[in-house]
Amino acid sequence: MLRLEMLVYTFSALCIAAKAELKARNCSETREACVARGFSFTHVPLQEIPGEHLRVCPQGNTCCSQEMEDAFGQRSKQEFGDLVDEMSHTLRSMFVSRHQKFDEFFLELLENTERSLNEMFKRTYGKPYMQNAEVFENLFAELKRYYTGGNVNLEEMLNDFWSRLLERMFTLLNSQYVITEDYLECVSKYTDQLKPFGDVPRKLKAQVTRAFIAARTFVQGLSVGREVAQRVSKVSSTPACMRALTKMSYCPFCQGMPAVKPCKNYCLNVIKGCLANQADLDPEWNHYIDAMLLVALRLEGPFNIESVMDPIDVKISDAIMNMQDNSAQVSYKAFQGCGQPKPAGMTRSARGVPDVFNARFRPYNPDERPTTAAGTSLDRLVVDIKEKLKQSKRFWSSLPEEMCVDTRLAAGNATDDQCWNGHTKGRYFPEVVLDGLTNQLNNPEVNVDITRPDTLIRQQIMALRVMTNKLKNAYNGNDIYFQDSSDEGSGSGSGSGCTEACPTEADVAPPEAPAVEADRRGPVESSSSSLLPPMGLLTTLALSALVLQIHWR
Repeated sequence: MLRLEMLVYTFSALCIAAKAELKARNCSETREACVARGFSFTHVPLQEIPGEHLRVCPQGNTCCSQEMEDAFGQRSKQEFGDLVDEMSHTLRSMFVSRHQKFDEFFLELLENTERSLNEMFKRTYGKPYMQNAEVFENLFAELKRYYTGGNVNLEEMLNDFWSRLLERMFTLLNSQYVITEDYLECVSKYTDQLKPFGDVPRKLKAQVTRAFIAARTFVQGLSVGREVAQRVSKVSSTPACMRALTKMSYCPFCQGMPAVKPCKNYCLNVIKGCLANQADLDPEWNHYIDAMLLVALRLEGPFNIESVMDPIDVKISDAIMNMQDNSAQVSYKAFQGCGQPKPAGMTRSARGVPDVFNARFRPYNPDERPTTAAGTSLDRLVVDIKEKLKQSKRFWSSLPEEMCVDTRLAAGNATDDQCWNGHTKGRYFPEVVLDGLTNQLNNPEVNVDITRPDTLIRQQIMALRVMTNKLKNAYNGNDIYFQDSSDEGSGSGSGSGCTEACPTEADVAPPEAPAVEADRRGPVESSSSSLLPPMGLLTTLALSALVLQIHWR
């Protein structure tokens, strides 16, 4: 009797197992999931079929045809690219909008400052200013050209401005004399001794130079960040990555359990393998962000371009009035050094211009000043961008963790045994690999060729490295100058302000092998011809030697 009961129990268990097996072989869930995902396959098996035709998913009994596996591969690639694009959208949008905002702010600040100066100088100085307005127009044109990336040496440009202003002022204040171009050139040589404008030029040059270096470099940095983010976010999946993505995301469909999500650690290994090159960008990206934050501090503090440009009309007017007040002393010293100029005679005004050019400058009251540039202030812009920059640190290395969450790719719990582990529903045991290309050598899910770094990513790493170097120099008040091909022999830095040896291109680019090393390896075709005597000369020497030999015989 007991034996019969055992047989009945065993038979019942086998029946239950058989029913469960039959249920597992049903592919209805896969069919429904495919329709929900928008797939339009010509045929989806009703029951599991032998899977010898599969190249990615497990080859046991399967709910997938070859057509389905191929379609899953293409969809995996597309969805992965779309997800990276979606997750980097906020980062890219931040750089695009902040670059636009800062650029708009600085350009409008320059326009407002020039308009303010022009209106106040016309009201205060009238005709003498109008006759010499191009001196000031050129100043702002050169400042704008520098800011927008032009080849302008800020220090030399500001020195030229004060020299031209001195020439015009000296001529106006000494209109009873004939002041020639040669005489003005002589006067310019004594500028340091005369100090016609007091200490204003020296102070203003230091402030303007540092403020513009910081502003221009910061906006260039935002531009580089924008371009790098846009380029790196367009991922190109390798065949090995496509296989791993397909196996992770769609092979559960072939096993008849499309609702089962990948295990988190399994997902991390797959995504780290697919984004190995992007993770290599992260260290240089973090250095770049740190350098941007440093320059942002300068924009808030001593290099604040808004606080420099806003009162520039008052400062220039102070310089003009200083020369007016000391015109007699300045002229006397100039006459001592350059000689007494000839009287102008009756054809020129004997009383000179001082009577006309003696109005005292009255700057705008705060309420009269033009509205702030771009409807905001530099302080508000900087506070905003600093917060956004801090949030973008470690962005590229954190992408796998951000992607492998329950709401996106993977199951929520890394230790869950009810997730897809690449073979079946169960726990995933392999360790999660570290970030970066070289750490993918032992990646159990993606076969990554660590000997072939992605060229595009390496280019972006170099772009960040160059920009970081420029930002660090801007933080110190220095400007890296990359000589334009049209500037023959010009080695001066644009607004360098260097207190130590100025940086050169060697600071931001890999050093090239010296020419002497090339000579040791063998002749270099491009340079060897300049080191050898011409062929005609060799022929002449040979013939001369032959004639001498015959003669001595």
